[in-house]
Amino acid sequence: MVSKAQQKATSKYISKAYDQVSLRMPKGKRDIYKAHAEKKGKSLNALILELLEDDIKFEEIMQEDD
Repeated sequence: MVSKAQQKATSKYISKAYDQVSLRMPKGKRDIYKAHAEKKGKSLNALILELLEDDIKFEEIMQEDD
Protein backbone atom coordinates (compact mmCIF):
# COMPACT_ATOMS: atom_id res chain seq x y z
CA MET A 1 0.00 0.00 0.00
CA VAL A 2 1.24 3.47 -0.87
CA SER A 3 1.15 6.11 1.85
CA LYS A 4 -0.72 9.38 1.43
CA ALA A 5 2.60 11.22 1.58
CA GLN A 6 3.92 9.13 -1.32
CA GLN A 7 0.74 9.74 -3.32
CA LYS A 8 1.07 13.48 -2.71
CA ALA A 9 4.74 13.48 -3.69
CA THR A 10 4.00 11.54 -6.87
CA SER A 11 1.14 13.87 -7.78
CA LYS A 12 3.36 16.91 -7.19
CA TYR A 13 6.11 15.46 -9.39
CA ILE A 14 3.69 14.63 -12.21
CA SER A 15 2.16 18.11 -12.15
CA LYS A 16 5.62 19.70 -12.38
CA ALA A 17 7.11 17.34 -14.97
CA TYR A 18 4.22 16.78 -17.38
CA ASP A 19 1.55 18.71 -19.23
CA GLN A 20 -1.85 17.08 -19.45
CA VAL A 21 -4.05 17.00 -22.53
CA SER A 22 -7.64 15.85 -22.65
CA LEU A 23 -8.50 13.79 -25.72
CA ARG A 24 -11.97 13.12 -27.08
CA MET A 25 -12.78 10.28 -29.46
CA PRO A 26 -15.92 8.59 -30.73
CA LYS A 27 -17.63 6.21 -28.30
CA GLY A 28 -16.19 2.73 -28.47
CA LYS A 29 -12.96 3.77 -30.17
CA ARG A 30 -10.98 4.00 -26.92
CA ASP A 31 -11.13 0.24 -26.39
CA ILE A 32 -10.10 -0.37 -30.01
CA TYR A 33 -7.19 2.06 -29.76
CA LYS A 34 -6.13 0.68 -26.38
CA ALA A 35 -6.13 -2.90 -27.70
CA HIS A 36 -4.06 -1.79 -30.69
CA ALA A 37 -1.51 -0.12 -28.43
CA GLU A 38 -1.34 -3.18 -26.17
CA LYS A 39 -0.63 -5.39 -29.21
CA LYS A 40 2.40 -3.20 -29.77
CA GLY A 41 3.42 -3.51 -26.12
CA LYS A 42 2.63 0.14 -25.35
CA SER A 43 0.12 2.13 -23.40
CA LEU A 44 -2.36 4.20 -25.37
CA ASN A 45 -0.59 7.34 -24.16
CA ALA A 46 2.82 6.04 -25.27
CA LEU A 47 1.50 5.09 -28.71
CA ILE A 48 -0.13 8.47 -29.25
CA LEU A 49 3.09 10.26 -28.26
CA GLU A 50 5.17 8.00 -30.50
CA LEU A 51 2.90 8.62 -33.49
CA LEU A 52 3.00 12.38 -32.95
CA GLU A 53 6.79 12.42 -32.62
CA ASP A 54 7.16 10.29 -35.77
CA ASP A 55 4.87 12.65 -37.68
CA ILE A 56 6.85 15.70 -36.54
CA LYS A 57 10.14 14.06 -37.58
CA PHE A 58 8.64 13.08 -40.94
CA GLU A 59 7.52 16.66 -41.63
CA GLU A 60 10.96 17.99 -40.67
CA ILE A 61 12.61 15.57 -43.10
CA MET A 62 10.17 16.53 -45.86
CA GLN A 63 10.90 20.24 -45.29
CA GLU A 64 14.64 19.61 -45.53
CA ASP A 65 14.13 18.05 -48.95
CA ASP A 66 12.37 21.17 -50.31
